[in-house]
Amino acid sequence: MAHVFLARIKPLNIFCEVEQWRHIALSREEIRRIRELRATQSGRCGAMTSTAFCARGSDAGLGYQQRRAIDRRRSAKCWSRRRVVAEGATISFTAASGSPASLSVNTSSPIPAGDATNSKFLNGVASYVQRRERREKLSLNEIIEPVSSDLDALNQNLQSIVGVQNPLLMSAAEQIFGAGGKRMRPAIVFLVSRATMQLARLNTIHLQHRRLAEITEMIHTASLIHDDVLDESDVRRGKETVHQLYGTRIAVLAGDFMFAQSSWYLANLDNLEVIKLISQVIKDFASGEIQQASSLFDSEITLDNYLDKSYYKTASLIAASTRSAAIFSGADPSVCDKMFDYGKYLGLAFQIVDDILDFTQSTAQLGKPAGSDLAKGNLTAPALFALDKEPELRKLIDSEFTDEGSLESAVQLVKRGGGIDRAMELAKQKAELAIQALECLPVGAARSSLEKMVEYVLERVF
Repeated sequence: MAHVFLARIKPLNIFCEVEQWRHIALSREEIRRIRELRATQSGRCGAMTSTAFCARGSDAGLGYQQRRAIDRRRSAKCWSRRRVVAEGATISFTAASGSPASLSVNTSSPIPAGDATNSKFLNGVASYVQRRERREKLSLNEIIEPVSSDLDALNQNLQSIVGVQNPLLMSAAEQIFGAGGKRMRPAIVFLVSRATMQLARLNTIHLQHRRLAEITEMIHTASLIHDDVLDESDVRRGKETVHQLYGTRIAVLAGDFMFAQSSWYLANLDNLEVIKLISQVIKDFASGEIQQASSLFDSEITLDNYLDKSYYKTASLIAASTRSAAIFSGADPSVCDKMFDYGKYLGLAFQIVDDILDFTQSTAQLGKPAGSDLAKGNLTAPALFALDKEPELRKLIDSEFTDEGSLESAVQLVKRGGGIDRAMELAKQKAELAIQALECLPVGAARSSLEKMVEYVLERVF
């Protein structure tokens, strides 16, 4: 029996939606038809309708890649509910037994004239097809393109803020700033700023927005320097850490200086609500580190304990900065709340995926020693989930991996016990909540990039 996947939904952001088709094999004929549709229907659109995502048939007879595509689409509900089509241009997925899944376009019905939404949809489809043919993942540079000029200015300002009177500290900080950092957090601040500005009908980024992005990156960098000292990590993003190069004393002072400098600039923003939000982040960092240090090799910690710690160490900064960006845009309190939720759930998804990578990637890929969290007794989501099915894992953790080969055995038990898969499902749940929080924003390039940022976070696993 054939499997048919069909979706029609109101216009969210098409550039995010078409990316989700990457696991569907497209025939040359289908690619040609999509490109013809783009060329002939550019600039025209029709009304949008919404129906539920549906799947019919059995998975029997499908190969691994087809089943993987179907399973991912079923499990990631946030993606499956967000396909975009124009009236008269039905997009469907079909997977017949023994044949690859395919995408087809039906344009038999005329598409009424209207605004440019359909043109954007068709451009998005064509852009996706070109990437799909090359088997490419989402590019972070593509995601942050709407704020690339803002990030260029940020990079210049960071150097002047940190290093004018402290060349040694600047040299230490450059080890982090120049170690392949993606500037995700300030990019998210700028994207939220631009998206919420549209609600307030503002045209220009405020100086407060720019300073907030700089403060966010300084706080993040300071926390990385201190984390490496506490974790005794020698490598960060593929390069030697600050304390490895300059010693623990300089590393601690460099982190302290950036925390202090960010606090000074924060006070000068002259907004008490934002000051309270960002100040709480620094407190949360300390709380997260204390929780982690007090629960090493503790196989009795709960998933809630883990999520609390993950919020303190990762999500708190993103949530506070996204809410602050909305505040500086003059957004309604309800929008500010949603932006906080977006940052919170994106941050949690990011941390969960990061913890998965600790089990699945090599030192060269991850930029830090593989398996380092488990080796140090820091039990993350994959290990906690695997404990439910692998009693032997608990014994190895309680022994603190003193026996030769015990760490390698523990990693294999985590994988065998389904810890990786269940942790990924948890990350997808948080990603769904992050996507939902963006529904209050107007459709546009900034919202599109914020949606893609969620997918980018999940994609790091694959």
